[in-house]
Parts: sequence; structure tokens; C-alpha cells
Amino acid sequence: MQNVIQRNEYLDKMTGKKGNGLIKVITGIRRCGKSFLLFNLFYDHLLESGVKEEQIIMIALDDDLYLKYRDPDELSRYIRGKIVNKDMYYILIDEIQYAITKEELKNPENIRLYNVLNGLMRLRNVDIYVTGSNSKMLTRDVLTAFRGRGDEIKVFPLSFAECFAYMGGDKSEAYEEYALYGGMPLVLTKKSNAEKMTYLQNLFTEVYFKDIVERYDIELPDVLSELTDDLCSSVGSLTNANKISNTLRTVRNLKVSSTTVSNYLNYLIESFLFSNAKRYDVKGKKYFEYPSKYYCTDIGLRNARLNFRQQEETHIMENIIYNELLRREYSVDVGVVEIVEGSGGKRTKKQCEIDFVINKGSKKYYIQSALNVSEPSKLEAELRPLKHTKDFFKKIIIVKTSMKPWTDENGILHLGLYEFLLNENALEL
Repeated sequence: MQNVIQRNEYLDKMTGKKGNGLIKVITGIRRCGKSFLLFNLFYDHLLESGVKEEQIIMIALDDDLYLKYRDPDELSRYIRGKIVNKDMYYILIDEIQYAITKEELKNPENIRLYNVLNGLMRLRNVDIYVTGSNSKMLTRDVLTAFRGRGDEIKVFPLSFAECFAYMGGDKSEAYEEYALYGGMPLVLTKKSNAEKMTYLQNLFTEVYFKDIVERYDIELPDVLSELTDDLCSSVGSLTNANKISNTLRTVRNLKVSSTTVSNYLNYLIESFLFSNAKRYDVKGKKYFEYPSKYYCTDIGLRNARLNFRQQEETHIMENIIYNELLRREYSVDVGVVEIVEGSGGKRTKKQCEIDFVINKGSKKYYIQSALNVSEPSKLEAELRPLKHTKDFFKKIIIVKTSMKPWTDENGILHLGLYEFLLNENALEL
């Protein structure tokens, strides 16, 4: 077993953008490995490429030692004081959101931090890398905030391929471990199941929720907690703010407006805890306004939030596939296909779902996730929506099996789950 998880995919992206004149913004959920990537892997790369230690300025804003540098003016003075000659300096700032106040968030144009970083970029001998755990501050407006000088690198929890490369052993056993405990890097260092469970559960209460409650001045923390439970319990199911609001009112006896629920949903997404996939009408080529599907950024966090009680393999597998597609930089939607059937003059319309409609550049794929298709009727039900898209884009069904890839008479690729997760080019087979 290796001692260090080599996140070469992200390190390659960072080194490829080195010295490109842009502010590299590394985003992702807290504790997914951004700090290690920046302060260890990338730092070591800089040293190995001949950069001297004094040319690397590292600041961890979530560390009490750097508390005063959360003030952008202090941060600017500190960094500029370290730049003493014309050598190239590499500025590495971790958890940059701590340098942005709640008041500034209300009017992003007044965020002083952005002016500080843009000012530093005017120096010809600096290369800036920052990490952040809130998309509202560092993703959504990054291009305008940095006046076109921001370059985002999205970091996810460990993929199954990364975990398997670290753990080794049997693929199926490794997958079951991954499907239970997910890919938060520190989970792999925990020895017992109890330690893994406790660590993941504490992340929600001690890290994520505290961040959200403090950052957004949450007035109803109980609603935030129940909303998170609801999303975790129903990953891969269609829902919206109105539906969740009604559920909280009738089942949990929590009176909360759909507007509040909608705001809290956005906070959970902005903190990278969840992401959502919109429904897309394949034939009509348009999006439905609602409902959407929500997926947890890490399946281990999802399981921990539910005290490891709800282990629906179908939904867990779907969530893992969804996360992997995002990691491979596809845009992901939920497909809807209208099928017209009938005989004897009676015709009925039925909306059938395709789990994922994914796009990257000119490439488009339809993907079904199926835990088991050993029964012919089950297989036909999964393939039916794919057959009715009536276009020539590639169609794929991913099944939890170790089977070799094969293509049926309808041109549909049948792909084993492990093949998909371990082979970056599996969709091209």
C-alpha cells in the first residue's frame, strides 16, 4: 500500500497552467484534498523543478497562525513584503473564502480580496494559486471577479480508481468499501470501521454545517439538518423546494417556506456538499424548470449522514456514476423521453427516464445505470428509453458486473461498472 495518494490528474492540471498569467482557483468541498494538493504535491513539484523555498509563499487562512491575514490589506502587505527581488514567486493561499466578509458577499463588486489578487497579478514575477470551498465566492463569479483572469480547477473527493490504486486487492471488495465509506482522503487512514464512521459523521456537524450556519447566518439550523437528511435519503430521486417544504411540514412538523428551502438548497450546493442535475427533454430539446435530482458529492458522507442505515445499492451506484461523470468534466442532465404506444385506435403517451444525458464538446452520450439486468424484462425496461431517443448519439448501459464490454444489435454498449470506473476511456469502447 502506498503512503501518499498521488493525485496526478489534478497536479497535471496545475502544472500545465503554471505561469499562464491567470489566478488558478482550486475549488471543492472542504477536506477533499485541496490543501494537500497545493501545499504538498504542488509544493514538492515546485522544489523539484528548481524553485527555491523562499520563492514559495504559503498562507493557510483557516489556520489560527494566519488569522490576521484574513484582512485583505494585511494579506497584501504580507505577500508584497516577501517579494524582495525579480525572481518568480509562487503564492499559495488555502481556503481563500476566509478573507471575504458576509457584508461583501451581499455586493460582490466590493470584495476587497479580488482587488488585492488582481493587484498582485499586475506584478510580472508572481504566479497565484488559491483554494476555496464555496462556489458562490470562487466559482460563479470568478471570471468577472478576477476580470477574466481566473482559471478554475475543480477537485473532487477520491475517485474509485484513486482509492483502488491506493488499496489494491479485489475490485469487488474495494468497490463495496468505496460504496460504503466513499472517497474523503482521510477515511483511508482510519483503521477501524467505527473510526471511519465517526470521522464522516463529524465532518457534517463540526465542519460543513458550522461553515454554512456561520457564513449564511442560518436562522433555522434544524431545517438545514432535516433538509440534508432528506436529500441524502433520496439521492437520485426527483424533487424540488415545494415538495421538500411540504414533506418537512407534514412529516417533520417543521413549518418552512419553499423560498427558505430553496435558499438552503443553494447553500448546500454552493458548499459543494450536493450538486443537482436538471431534467432534459431529449426529443423536445429543452429543459424542464423542475423537479431536479440531487446527488451527494461523496457517497460516504451520504451514508454517514443516515447513520449507515439506508444502503440502497441502486441509488448509491447511480450517485457514484454521476460523480465520476462530473469528475471527467461532462455536463450531466437527467433525460426524459416521451414514448407513444397504443393499438386499436387508442394511443397513450408515457414519459420514460434516461438516468444521464452527458455532453462534452461535440460529444453526447445517453447512459443508464442498472444494478442487475439478469431478468430479460428488467433489461428491456432499462433499454427501452435508449431505443426511443431516435437519434444517433451513443447509448450505454452500465451494469454492476465485471463483464467485458459488448455492443448489442441496437448499437447499445453494455459496460461493466468496474470497467467504467477504472477506465477513463470506457465510454469510447
